[in-house]
Amino acid sequence: MNKRLFLLVLDSLGIGELPDAADYGDKGSNTLASICRSEQLAAPCLRGLGLYNIDGVTCAQPVERPGACFARLAEQSRGKDTTTGHWEIAGVISPEAMPTYPDGFPPEIIGQLEQRSGRRILCNKPYSGTRVIEDYGARQMESGALIVYTSADSVLQIAAHEEVIPLEELYRICAAAREIMQGEHGVGRIIARPFAGRPGSFARTRNRHDYSLPPPADTMCDLLAAKGLEVIGVGKIGDIFAGRGITGSYATRSNTDGMERTIALAKEGFNGLCFVNLVDFDMLYGHRNDVDGYAAALTEFDRQLVTLLAMLGSNDAVIITADHGCDPATPSTDHSREYVPMLIAGERLRQGINLGTRGTFADIAATVQDYFGLPVKTSGQSFLPNVT
Repeated sequence: MNKRLFLLVLDSLGIGELPDAADYGDKGSNTLASICRSEQLAAPCLRGLGLYNIDGVTCAQPVERPGACFARLAEQSRGKDTTTGHWEIAGVISPEAMPTYPDGFPPEIIGQLEQRSGRRILCNKPYSGTRVIEDYGARQMESGALIVYTSADSVLQIAAHEEVIPLEELYRICAAAREIMQGEHGVGRIIARPFAGRPGSFARTRNRHDYSLPPPADTMCDLLAAKGLEVIGVGKIGDIFAGRGITGSYATRSNTDGMERTIALAKEGFNGLCFVNLVDFDMLYGHRNDVDGYAAALTEFDRQLVTLLAMLGSNDAVIITADHGCDPATPSTDHSREYVPMLIAGERLRQGINLGTRGTFADIAATVQDYFGLPVKTSGQSFLPNVT
């Protein structure tokens, strides 16, 4: 009989500041608490599983009999971005933060980008992704230059109008940028950010593509795939791990689309891990300080989660977690250094066990390997014995 585990990453759903949050400028951040203040939030399924029973979560009433086991996870890696968060979930801890560029990229990097692309560079500074196309989009269309910008995260982003620079060319340029940004300049991700429209009404399209560094060591994905198990990435999982250890990948257009794809996979059957990233929480709502939008998106996820849980068989389990925070109620539009939730449920698993506060996201990777009967070869300690 097939054995399946669904690992759902609610991108940026932090649950309160980590002890070192002040070092990152994130003191007081609490993504979940901010969302709970919105009238748009209705998440009875997550509440019933035990989301509000987790250590330190005080923004809503806990339930007496949680349907899942639950924990609060601390990030051990240095950083608060998507790449380090997902790598740690998959068992690879990053002791040093990836490089960031609060003053823009150095001249030698810009020079190489211009040489490799054959195009001039605009902007070259930290910027909001939506604001940068408002401020530079018309100049980009007139000149054919590239809008290069960054954020508080370890990223280099390249924006261009799809009618001015075809997607294939933009992707080739980003692949060249990935070759340039290595070693001391090895940012976590190069991101293609195509946009469309006319001045005053520009909008980013769904043709984003990420070019990530490959993980520096084997992740749970590599180890599962090496044993012949399927590792299916939904959303940007394939990009985050540079395709490493991913046996099948499905791009998605939205959170709703990602959950529909996951539900379809549950119907089809497979043997292994379904690793899902739901990026809209972060991209559309956290970064844009949209509290009500974030709350409404979590409400929609909760509705779809009911459908997925009803489809789990006796040999299935689900883990729900996050990769960092992005508090939409703080002045910052960047990620926040927060604890993340962990809920694990399945027909053969115990219910209502509080696994406490754990020192690394990598405990998930150890548990996944343990679940499939593999020796744990990554960082982390399995909590499976506590829940079976």
